[in-house]
Amino acid sequence: MVIVKILFYPLSLIYGLAGCIRNILFDIGILPSTTYNFPVISIGNLTVGGTGKSPHIEYLIRLLQDKYNIATLSRGYKRSTKGFRLVDVDSTTEQVGDEALQIKRKFRGIIVAVDENRRRGIQLIKEKFPEIDIILLDDALQHRYVKPGLSILLTDYHNLFTTDHLLPFGTLREPRFGCKRADIVIITKTDKILSPILKRNLSEEIHPEPYQNLHYSYLDYGNLIPLSGTPVEENDIEKKKYSSILLVVGIANPYPLQDHLKKMCTDLVTVQFGDHHRYTVDDIHRIREEYDKMYLKNKIIITTEKDAMRLQEPLLKEHISGLPIFYIPVFVTFHKTISTSFDRLILDYVSKTKKAT
Repeated sequence: MVIVKILFYPLSLIYGLAGCIRNILFDIGILPSTTYNFPVISIGNLTVGGTGKSPHIEYLIRLLQDKYNIATLSRGYKRSTKGFRLVDVDSTTEQVGDEALQIKRKFRGIIVAVDENRRRGIQLIKEKFPEIDIILLDDALQHRYVKPGLSILLTDYHNLFTTDHLLPFGTLREPRFGCKRADIVIITKTDKILSPILKRNLSEEIHPEPYQNLHYSYLDYGNLIPLSGTPVEENDIEKKKYSSILLVVGIANPYPLQDHLKKMCTDLVTVQFGDHHRYTVDDIHRIREEYDKMYLKNKIIITTEKDAMRLQEPLLKEHISGLPIFYIPVFVTFHKTISTSFDRLILDYVSKTKKAT
C-alpha cells in the first residue's frame, strides 16, 4: 500500500498544479464568478466526502426555516439524470441522489433542487420561486463559477485538511490554501467533550485567517426509525440493548456511527459498501445472509439515513421485506466558543444581506 501511494505522488503534483492554475484564473477574473444580491450560503470541504455536509445543511435549515423561505441546491451526486430538477417526496435516488431526497422528505416545506451547474440552478430557482429568501449550496466549495455570500468549510476532526494530501496520494480535492476562501471553518465529528487545551491546539493547527471564524461540532443520534414499518418493543436507543447489530453502510466514514452503536449491543458486525453505493438485489441477499448468520435472537439491522433512501428504491422493496431494518437520524451540535456563536454569524449575515436588497 505504501509503495502504491508513493507511485501516486507524482500524479498528486500534476493534479495540484491543475487546481492551482484553475484557482488563479478565477482569482484574476479570467474565469468569472457570479455574485448575488440575496443570501447564498455554501457548505463544502477540501476532501472527498465524509465531513458531515448533510447534517450541517439540515442544521442551517432548522435554524432559518421558521423565518425565511429556503431552497437547497446540490448536484445530486450519483444520480442518473442531468440538468436542473426539482425534488419531491416521490422522487427516487436514481433521479435526484440520496442527499437531496433525504432533505426533501425531512423538510417538505422547503424547495430542494439539483443541478450540476450551480449558477444555472440558482437562476432557475429564483425564476420559478421568486419568494425564496435564501439558497443553501451543498458541496459547492470547488464550484467557483458561483461566489457565495457566506462560505463554510468543514474538516473532519480525525482527518484535518492540514495533514492531508492531494488526490490520488491523499483525499484533498484541491491544495490546502483553498481554505482561505471560507468565511467559517468548522471542525466536525469531534468528541462531545472538548477541552480548552485541545481547542487551542486545533486552532493552532488550522491557523484561521483573521477574517475567519473557527467552530467545533459533534454528532448526536436520534431514535431508530423503521425502514418498512417493522415495530420494535422499545425504540429509545438510550434504553434498548441489542445482543447483535448488523450495520449496513455506504458512506465514506462510518466510524462515528460504529462507536455510537457499540454502546447499544454486545456484538457489532459491519457490512460496508462504497460511498453513495447504489444497492442491488444481490446486495440485499448478502445483507440477509449476514443477518441470518448472527445466531443471537435479539438482533437488528441498522443503517444511515442516506442509505435508507437508497434501500427504498422500488426494485428492492420486495427483497428487504421482513428484514428488521432501521435507520438512525443524525444531528449536529456545536461546542460553545469564546467567539461569536455560529447561529449568530448565520442570522446576522442573512439579516444584513436581506436589508441591503
